[in-house]
Amino acid sequence: MREALAEARRALETGDVPIGAVIVKDQEIIGRGHNCKEAWQDPTAHAEMIALREAARTLGSWRLAGTVLYVTLEPCPMCAGALVQARVDAVVFAARDPKAGAVGSVYDLVRSPWLNHRLHVTSGILEQEARALLQRFFQQKRENGS
Repeated sequence: MREALAEARRALETGDVPIGAVIVKDQEIIGRGHNCKEAWQDPTAHAEMIALREAARTLGSWRLAGTVLYVTLEPCPMCAGALVQARVDAVVFAARDPKAGAVGSVYDLVRSPWLNHRLHVTSGILEQEARALLQRFFQQKRENGS
């Protein structure tokens, strides 16, 4: 999760919401990403999506069985759906997202009995650090009037 937090800090450099993600297989990072929505002007450039793409390239396969995603904020519906499609084994996230979380807060796509794959979920890891980063970012946005 510390590596995901480092990725989240990289998002700040481009004015993006500080969310970071890494994908691990056999205790090695095979994909990493941070939010690039603003930098790329791409609504799909979430940290998880970027990490998934890199992990798939690393493995040479879209099937990411045997992997774990670590992310600083609970994935949204798009990212949760992509995790299911990629066959990721587990997701570990720091802070819950009560407005758009799709791993238990608003929806629970990754454990849906109607989908073809389910993920193991762990939450709350380094939550305070991740939440503080997000709170500082949005406080600065409010102070700057943006």
